[in-house]
Amino acid sequence: MFRSRSNAEKAPTDKVTADLSQPRDPQAPKGRPTPKRSEAQTQRRRASTVPTDRKEAAKRQREARRVDMAKQREALANGDQRYLPARDKGPVRKFVRDYVDSRFSVAEMFLPLAVIILVLSMIRIGSLQNLSLLLWLVVIVLIVLDSVGLAFRLKRALAARFPDEPKKGAVAYGLMRTLQMRRLRLPKPQVKRGERP
Repeated sequence: MFRSRSNAEKAPTDKVTADLSQPRDPQAPKGRPTPKRSEAQTQRRRASTVPTDRKEAAKRQREARRVDMAKQREALANGDQRYLPARDKGPVRKFVRDYVDSRFSVAEMFLPLAVIILVLSMIRIGSLQNLSLLLWLVVIVLIVLDSVGLAFRLKRALAARFPDEPKKGAVAYGLMRTLQMRRLRLPKPQVKRGERP
């Protein structure tokens, strides 16, 4: 009952040769044993992932990466939503960018002010060094106050504009954008100052 067939019974199926010019009858034997599922999956995976020429595959991969990066750079310059990085995609992030770019913030002047204060602190005159310390304190307090006010206004605007959308990290995204000078921001600002987002 559980015996395997004898070699004589197997012989007719082994001798069947496939004629490639005619389509095979679905009921006809195929002339080879069916591979195990694991073997078939391994062969499929190997066929799709292993390149025939490694150097050519690496070259194609580098070329594809270069094209993707060029599209991403262009999207950052133009604001094209399709090719933006994941952190900049979506209507919420676009609104946050426009909201921040339409206003002046003290934080965007941090880098130029920091250079000026650093130069003042290097001069060996006591009054100028005291002035530089006072300027540091004033700049930091102004940036903190401006950022807190912006965070509250931005939260309110996001809640009114996008009540059902996930807004996780959007306020922090806006605050980080304020720290960059307007000219150096990526994606490039799409609105002018004073314009409503």
